[in-house]
Order: sequence, then C-alpha cells, then structure tokens
Amino acid sequence: MVLAKSKKSVGLGNTLMNDRFGKGKGTDRKRVSAVTRIDHATGKEYITNDKQDAAWVKMRSITEQGALDEFLATAELAGTDFTAEKMNNVKIIHTDQRNPYLLSAKEEQVVLGKQKENKSRLTVPRRPQWDSTTTREELDQRERESFLEWRRGLAELQETQDLLMTPFERNLEVWRQLWRVIERSDVIVQIVDARNPLMFRSEDLEVYVKDIDSQKQNLLLINKADLMTYKQRKMWANYLKGEGIDYRFFSAQLAKEMIEAGEYADSDEEEDSDDESDAGEGPSKKEETLKVEEKVSEEKEEAKEDEITEENDPDTHILRVDELEDILLQYQPKDKDRKLQVGLVGYPNVGKSSTINALIGAKKVSVSSTPGKTKHFQTIHLSDNVLLCDCPGLVFPNFANTKAELVCNGVLPIDQMREYTAPAALVARRIPQPFLEAIYGIKIKTRPLEEGGTGIPTADELLDAYARHRGYMTQGLGQPDQSRAVRYILKDYVNGKLLYCEPPPACGVDGPEFNAELYDIAHLPENRRVAMMSALGDADLDDTATLTSEMTALALPQGQKSKKLDKAFFKSGGNGGHIQKAFHQKYTQQGQAQSIVKHMSGRKLRAIIAAEQGVDVKEVQMEMGGKKHFKGGMGLKGGKGKRRAGRSGNNDDEN
Repeated sequence: MVLAKSKKSVGLGNTLMNDRFGKGKGTDRKRVSAVTRIDHATGKEYITNDKQDAAWVKMRSITEQGALDEFLATAELAGTDFTAEKMNNVKIIHTDQRNPYLLSAKEEQVVLGKQKENKSRLTVPRRPQWDSTTTREELDQRERESFLEWRRGLAELQETQDLLMTPFERNLEVWRQLWRVIERSDVIVQIVDARNPLMFRSEDLEVYVKDIDSQKQNLLLINKADLMTYKQRKMWANYLKGEGIDYRFFSAQLAKEMIEAGEYADSDEEEDSDDESDAGEGPSKKEETLKVEEKVSEEKEEAKEDEITEENDPDTHILRVDELEDILLQYQPKDKDRKLQVGLVGYPNVGKSSTINALIGAKKVSVSSTPGKTKHFQTIHLSDNVLLCDCPGLVFPNFANTKAELVCNGVLPIDQMREYTAPAALVARRIPQPFLEAIYGIKIKTRPLEEGGTGIPTADELLDAYARHRGYMTQGLGQPDQSRAVRYILKDYVNGKLLYCEPPPACGVDGPEFNAELYDIAHLPENRRVAMMSALGDADLDDTATLTSEMTALALPQGQKSKKLDKAFFKSGGNGGHIQKAFHQKYTQQGQAQSIVKHMSGRKLRAIIAAEQGVDVKEVQMEMGGKKHFKGGMGLKGGKGKRRAGRSGNNDDEN
C-alpha cells in the first residue's frame, strides 16, 4: 500500500535551496555584487557574481606565486577570461666546479648595470586620488585598476630587461594598510637589517611619502647594528650621509638585554634621587655643580674635537630606547595639541616587532594597545606625546642577482626551497673556510689547486663534511644527507651565527676585506673558543687573532661520545679494531694447513703426521699417547697410588 505523501515533506532541490538560502542562511551569498567580465574569444560581455572571501583570506600575505597562480590573479584583477596554451620549454644545465645557479664576476657586473639603469621603475603602488564625494565602489575599482597597472609594469620590467626581482607583496589588501598608515603618520620609519640595509630599503616609498605631504618625514632605522663592527658602521655612515639619507643605528636585542637587566629603571631612579637631592641643597651647591658640569662638558667637547673614537662618534652610535624616543620627538608637528604619529614599516623578520616591544618595555608609564579603525594595523600609545602606527610586514619590490641571495637574506623561506646548492655555495664563498671549520668542528676536504680546485669549498664539499660530522645519512645508500645539512647551515647564516655584512656601494672594499674582523677567535661560540685556546696553548694568542687552517686543524674539539668510541675501538685485543691476522690468510698455503690441523680429528691427524714423517701410525699413536700420559697421566697415577696407599695404610692399622 502506498503511503500518503506528507504535506511537510519537500523535494531534494527545495531542501538544498533551504539549506543554502533559508531563513538566516546564505546571507553572505545573497549580498554579492555583480561584476562584468569580457570574453576575449567572442568579444561579448557577461555578468557574474564577484568572488567573496573571508577576512583572513583577504589579508593573507602573498609574496611569491607560480606562473599559473599569477596569471589567474591578473585575470581576476582585469576581469577577463583566458585560454590556456601548452608550451615546452626545456633547459639543460651542465654542472662543473662552478655553480650554474650563481653569477660570475662579469655577469654580476652586467646585471648591476641593468639594475642601475632601471632603478627608477622600481616603484610601490600608489593610491588613486579620492575625496568625500567618491563612493566606496568607485574607490575600490580605481584601486584595483591602479594596482593592476603597477603589477603589469613590474612584469614587463622582468620580461623585457631579463632582471630578477625579489618576491614582493601581491595582495592588494596588504598595500591598503600601508596607504592608511602613510596618510595618518607624521614620520615614516623604515626598519632595515644592518647586514644588508639597501636590500630592505625602498627608495620609492620615501618619494611616495613626500608626494602625499611634503611636511611628512622619513627615517631609516638600521636594526641589528650590534652585529657590525665600528669600522663597518663608519663606512655605512659615510655612504648614507653622502646620499643625504636620514638614518640611525639601533639594536632591539641590546635594548631587550638592557631592559631585562633593569638599567633603564636604575637610571630613572638615579635621576629622581638627583632631583630630590638638588632640591634639598642650597643655591651655592647648585652653582658649584653647574660649574663642574660646564667644565666637564667643555673637556669632553675638546676631547671630541681632538679624537673621535667609537664611544663618542655620533655617526656610528647605537641608540638606546630613550635616545630613540627623543629623536622621534624632534619630528613633532606644529600642531602640538595632537600626538606625534609614527608609522613603522619594514620587511618581515627585520626586527620591527622587537623594536616596538623594546620601546614599550622601556616605558615605566602604562602602555595600552588599542586597535585602529581597521582590524589589520594597530595604534599603540607609547606616551602622552607619541602614537605608534604598526603596519603589517610588507615585502617591497627590489632587484636581486640570484635566488640564492634571496634565501640567504631571509626573503625566501628556507624550508620551502628546492635547489639548495647555490645558497650553500654562496655561504661557502662568503664565510672563510677556517671559520666554518672552527665553528662547526669539522674538516672540509677541498679539491687541490693542481686538480682544478679554486681554494674555496664547493657546496658539496661543505655539506658532505657537515653531514658526516653530524651523522646525517640518506636511507638505503648511506650517503651524506645534503638537503638536511644545508637547512641547518642556512638557518645559522640567517640568524647571524655565520655573520656576513654587505659593504656599501662604491666604497672600494670588497666583501672579504670588509668582513675580515668578523672571523677571529672572539666571534666563535664560547665552547669552541675555549677548546681552541686550550688546544693551541699559545700564551701570546688573544681573541683578536685571525683564524687559519693550521689553527683549526689543531683545535678541532673532540666530544665525549667520540672519545668513548675511539677508546672502545682501539683497545688492545678483543674487537674488530685490532686484527691478529690478515683477512686473506686463510686462503694461503700456511693458513689452509693451520685450518686443516685445527679442524681435523685425532685418527686423521695421526695418519697425516705418519705419512709426512714416513713412520708407522702405531708409533705416532704411541708417541702422542706417551705425551698425553706424561702431561696428565702422572697426576692420575700418583693420585691413584696415594689413594691405594691410604687404603692399604688404613687396612694395616685396622689389622
């Protein structure tokens, strides 16, 4: 019997529609805006819904895209369709002593010349003009068109000039945060890495800030300046001053250490106590102290004029947190009723967050972090006079010679790289071999010069030595695992354990000479430094001595595991380290005779001995039997005799 159809039941199609667009559902799908697309194959226009993504999807930073993803993103910005065409592009690379992924000196000079010619075309996207009458939809469309033109210009620069560029931010939403930070800030602070300042600096950003408002100021804050020596900072200071760039040296790590040590609190307490003591003293004491201070200041000024040293050189001075805040207050706007707004901009991982934390941590007043008008950048109230505008980390477009430099500079992620020989070769070229051997406790075997070597370790030689020392082997073949070893070495390079600083342009000094002071005993880790000093045993050797191959060969420290393994392997007898006989002895005539004698029974042995001596077997048997009885039989007979004598003695006693 067929059951009656329920009045409440509905079909599958209606169920799906109710699930998607029922009451309180599918609101994000209903409120979609229609966009017009053009089919270039037919030239017709059609209308479709705009792509809707969640807020966290929109704000994802996109610095590198594949060819297909970049093409799809460009087509979406332009609102066009496309057709795919398959191409076959194969390039054969021959490897030899020279790494094919790195440039030669001549090729590098050609690339640098091209970069200098096209430097003006390396721009940041501009926000279109808008006013109070501009609607949200109109501004959004203008921004998309402007951003698309900017991306097309950079793509044309790469294709026509054959120049390699760093991965830059391809997400429009992230650039919108930068536009808002620039518009509301009085001074824009670019935070760069001291090891390569020009790599992380955007010149066009400074031009864009001045285009928006000529009253806005720019400041280049060189973070991690403690990694550089005084001479290196002095050379960079001379270059930046010659270019007319407003710069300051800073170290967030040093500031953090000073905050943890409580030096800022102690200095504040001393100032408070000095103020209280001055209030209690009479005017005569105040005058005396003022006179003394004037004399001291005059003497200091005279000393500065006579000789400029590392401590009193203002050009290379590494700022404290309070000194940095005083410099920021110099950019106070004319309208003193409002706070000074400082915009902090920089690449990811250059220390922008550490700088903000250092500024906040050094303040004794209460610090509040409040979100701005949008959810993507923050305004931080540093004090009553300063307001920080923290912009999300941005990767600006810049030129690069090879992708290996991008990996070594920390721009490309190390864990996602596929070709690792070029970055490893770049590290081996920049860091001297003795320093690599001393810091890792390894011995790198290089190809001799007479066999075609260059005197510099190749990527394979460095990675093989490191992998064998750490025990990183591949499964199956048991070869050194280079892909695992290179990740540890590159992370040490990016973190500053293997230190290399780029020299300023046109300074007349190459990289090895510029970094010569960084590769002495003082820059080794403490355990390596102590082991080397004890192994060398030279009383005249100090921390500033330059490392050499002979020194590192003597000072390779041996761990407890190595000592235990060597002791067990080379002990006298009882293991495979000491072989009593040669491995081929059993195949020789003497070895075969010994094996026959060793494994033969008594009757066969007597027959062979009798045949060799030409005597009867019984004589051999009697001779061997006599020896046997002589060795063990006398004791048995004597024992039996004693036993019999004992028995007979007992019997005689009994009788």
